[in-house]
Amino acid sequence: MDKNRVVVTGLGLLAPNAHGLAAYEQALRDGVSGIRFIEKLDEQKFACQVGGVPPGVDELKHQYLADDDLLAMNDAMIYTAIAGLDCWRDAGLPPIESNTPVDWDTGAIIGTGIGGMQTIGERLIPMVDKGRVGRLGSTMVEQVMCSAVSAKLGGLLALGGQVTTNSSACTTGTEAVIDAFHKVQSGQFARMLAGGAEGSSHYTWSGFDAMKVLNSRSNDAPERASRPMSASAAGFIPGSGAGLLMLESLASAEARGARIYAEILGGAVNSGGQRFGGSMTSPNADGVVRCIRTAITRAGIEATQIDAINGHLTATFADPSELENWRRALDVEACKLPPINATKSMLGHALGAAGGLECVALVLQLHHGFLHGSINCDDLHPKIEPFRAAVVQQTRAFAGQIIAKSSFGFGDV
Repeated sequence: MDKNRVVVTGLGLLAPNAHGLAAYEQALRDGVSGIRFIEKLDEQKFACQVGGVPPGVDELKHQYLADDDLLAMNDAMIYTAIAGLDCWRDAGLPPIESNTPVDWDTGAIIGTGIGGMQTIGERLIPMVDKGRVGRLGSTMVEQVMCSAVSAKLGGLLALGGQVTTNSSACTTGTEAVIDAFHKVQSGQFARMLAGGAEGSSHYTWSGFDAMKVLNSRSNDAPERASRPMSASAAGFIPGSGAGLLMLESLASAEARGARIYAEILGGAVNSGGQRFGGSMTSPNADGVVRCIRTAITRAGIEATQIDAINGHLTATFADPSELENWRRALDVEACKLPPINATKSMLGHALGAAGGLECVALVLQLHHGFLHGSINCDDLHPKIEPFRAAVVQQTRAFAGQIIAKSSFGFGDV
């Protein structure tokens, strides 16, 4: 059976440094950081007291959601709804009303890393510990289940295709896009919303602070705290938000005259098996190389056709290894690696939302012909110095055709 070509016809995002496509594009071009001092982290004695939280949501959410809906929605659900409704409209699809028929041709795969931790920490556990189980209310389960992010949006948009949530640590958002790509490519659905979301709860971030993998040295300089590829990187900065793409078959998009941002050629997901250097928290380099090469093969291209890379790049010890793994996978010298940039330098690490937010950034760069600079890496890590020619430190024009995206996560995935 012939496989469908898959294109991107809509984008929606709510990021720490912007809401809306025009604002996000400009923030990426200008190197605007969304990292701020978070008073709650100081109060709770976190070592890292800065993070990436979308601003203005308390006011913005009322423009998108009814008060009755908001009563049973946490941050992750709200972020998803805002990004999802924006994505739907950006794709040029019909407005949704309460009596809108079910759209059997459209589904959603929207991932999250830790799900409803905000609701669990703020309401569920305290009330249960106080013996007030009977006062939890009838909407508790729908807020704490990981699939709340996709389920709520599915109802808002009357989606009749598969509506589900994946969770694979920090690969989640990108994995969702790949999974949705296969759904459309195989002809199961005409369209799929795909990406990731993560709430901004200190409960979510606490475990990472305890692991000492967050940067605690830049509390007095939040905008300089997220430093992928830098010699002075001291850990990642927690982030949050939602980034979604509308994936659609080329035939469907052309039939309805939709604007096409980009085409997805292929992708791959694997695990390194937590062997040969791989662990719950570190990648097996051979697994990474294998995944990249498999994605290239499935995309039907040659390694030499990759014009740029949007990296995972978190500001941890893994950054130099990531560039080296790309070098091995593409079989090039360090100085010949395609241009590579780090969106997390502006957003922090949004965990399950990271891949979605970064895929939106990738599509905007490809569509509008630029590569955003990676901020805060003027002092390149010594092991990255051989790759200096590839590191995009300042925003530049881009005339390439193919950008590759990489994401990695706990569990050696």
